[in-house]
Amino acid sequence: MRILLVASAFNSLTQRVFAELGDRGHSLRVHLAVGDDPLRDAVRRHAPELIVAPMLKAAIPRDVWTAHTCLIVHPGPLGDRGPSSLDWAIHEGLDSWGVTVLQADEVMDGGAVWAHALCPLPPVGKSDLYRNEISDAVLEAVLRAVERFAAGDFTPRPQYGEDWDVEDHHRPYLDQTVRHIDWSSDSTAVVLRKLRAADSQPGVLDALFGEEWFLHGGHPEDELDGGPGELVATRAGAVCRATVDGAVWLPELRRRRRTGGSAPFKLPATMALRMALGDRLPVLPEVPAPLSPAEDRRTWTDIGYREDGPVGFLRFSFPGGAMSTAHCRRLLDAYRFASSRPTSVLVLGGGRDFFSNGIHLNVIEAAADPAKESWANINAMNDLVERILNTTDRLVVAALGGNAAAGGAMLAAAADEVWCRDGALLNPYYRLMGLYGSEYWTYSLPRRVGAAAAVRLTQRALPVTAVMAHRIGLVDQVVEAPPQEFAPRVAHLASLLATTSDVQKRIAAKKAAREHDEAVKPLADYRAEELALMHRNFYGPGEPYHALRSAFVRKEPVRRAPPHL
Repeated sequence: MRILLVASAFNSLTQRVFAELGDRGHSLRVHLAVGDDPLRDAVRRHAPELIVAPMLKAAIPRDVWTAHTCLIVHPGPLGDRGPSSLDWAIHEGLDSWGVTVLQADEVMDGGAVWAHALCPLPPVGKSDLYRNEISDAVLEAVLRAVERFAAGDFTPRPQYGEDWDVEDHHRPYLDQTVRHIDWSSDSTAVVLRKLRAADSQPGVLDALFGEEWFLHGGHPEDELDGGPGELVATRAGAVCRATVDGAVWLPELRRRRRTGGSAPFKLPATMALRMALGDRLPVLPEVPAPLSPAEDRRTWTDIGYREDGPVGFLRFSFPGGAMSTAHCRRLLDAYRFASSRPTSVLVLGGGRDFFSNGIHLNVIEAAADPAKESWANINAMNDLVERILNTTDRLVVAALGGNAAAGGAMLAAAADEVWCRDGALLNPYYRLMGLYGSEYWTYSLPRRVGAAAAVRLTQRALPVTAVMAHRIGLVDQVVEAPPQEFAPRVAHLASLLATTSDVQKRIAAKKAAREHDEAVKPLADYRAEELALMHRNFYGPGEPYHALRSAFVRKEPVRRAPPHL
């Protein structure tokens, strides 16, 4: 069926709907909503049989929805309406939610219902929920709605009349007056709910050292404390701020935009404060987290290690999946430690959200010399990947509970096995950021999918579902599990792998294969060839990378869908 996806952005949710419908044989085109007339033109050009809007902030014009069936995804259960649906659910501490697919009509979120799905709301940030539980529910509901439309015998349920027995909840926009944190009275639990309801966008507006900031993300701390609202410590770029009954870690800050100024963007909290305040920033103690904290601790760390018999688990989780030079170096140090332990299987990742999206474009954008920082960052990523490729005394598993892109996808490809949650999405390419790419992708990707498929993946620049990635060899195993169950499922599979009778034979064969490949063409040659082109991307005149990065980081509006969509 010819389907036109209409969206305000080609974000993770739109990408997943695009990729999953494509896997099922539908012909997809994407239109980014920038006005009514361009949408009308897109509808005339593509003549779709169905229009689906996975993430749309604007109304579809009447003449379009009266002539075509337009299915709108609303991230709320039956009867819920309003622009801040998921925000309110988290803000109010609800533990379950839902998604509704309805037909566009005169009333925003009030059209007839084609499908709906329920989902849990574990205590994590909004963006994490959006990419995981909400995304799973959206896919379930959208597929059901598309199947019903294709069958031609389904009548959607109007949201009025005697048959409509659901209470209506029309919620207003959740603004900063409601999100505001009162550090003198709000408990840690209340602070965390407010932070989680705004973690990626819009953030919680607050004040620090006489400046206005948006706070992004929040994690509990059970040992450190201080006067309510006081900054008491730093850790790996985050700051710890005391509440009335404990403290929370704030990983990222974004300065409020000043009149006439350029658009600020999220940065690691200590970096943002240092750039804004300079010498006015008080000296705070750096309190490192142990690599293997006690299981009953409630604290934040972006890297952790634990063992279960012959299996080591090196967990890492960086905001937005972005890995700065410092992130890469700290993760490499942790990897060296994990590699020194007497295990036969080492699992990387295994968390419920992003695996990795490669180099940290925001930190690069904020650097005094972005080209120099880009170069440092890509080399730090390469050092990590090189160490993984040269690990020949155990099996390495990359466990992708969430999405992976660019260098993050290639980081996973360096492992011996890639296990991917069925709801995760891969974007194994660099082209849209004006980069050739590195992380030894010219070695790892062709050996997994073949030379021809490697070219297609990196040049077509389209998202790949976990199922399709498995079909082409990019992923070795698809793990069917809800987001909260992915980690224990991976632990079980890793234990089975480590106790198989042939695990030592596999390790020996891996070592022999690596020695053979090194004799044919050393890894150093792959790295040199890739970095020669990356150096040109970073430093060459007329290269598009810097402009593309700046537009991406500062969220400049996209006026049309890229030609490849």
